[in-house]
Amino acid sequence: MVPDDRVLVVFVPSPADFDIIRQNGWYRIPQKAAPKGFISEYFAFYFGQAFGKEKWAIHYFAPRLGHELLYRRDLFPDALDHPRANEIYYKIQLGDIVKLNQPIVSLKWRRVTFLHTTMDRFLDAREINDLLIEGESYVDRKFTTLREKNTQG
Repeated sequence: MVPDDRVLVVFVPSPADFDIIRQNGWYRIPQKAAPKGFISEYFAFYFGQAFGKEKWAIHYFAPRLGHELLYRRDLFPDALDHPRANEIYYKIQLGDIVKLNQPIVSLKWRRVTFLHTTMDRFLDAREINDLLIEGESYVDRKFTTLREKNTQG
């Protein structure tokens, strides 16, 4: 991990979705909803309301190892009749999941689908707004954005 590593915070709506991440080592993003810059070095997982006491917070993150495009039916062969079975998804392969010593919480409910930050901000953050703070001690966001443009062609 280096300070300018890109971290993409992604929404995890249910414990069943987090089980897929933990047990299978991947996260899915519909191609039509994929944010620019999803090819981050790390993915952090923001839990939705279904997580009870852990809701509206980031407790875990993992390195991105790679990605591929697949139909949803290929991700979930037991759900061929799903309404989005024929839609294309990014399957993001993940490395070992790391639990934060202290979760990054949202002090009030907010809808977070995707949020870009840098590793230095992520490691210092105690609440969601901290992921966006600026300051001399943090990596220059312009550099990170330029690097992102260069890696995506």
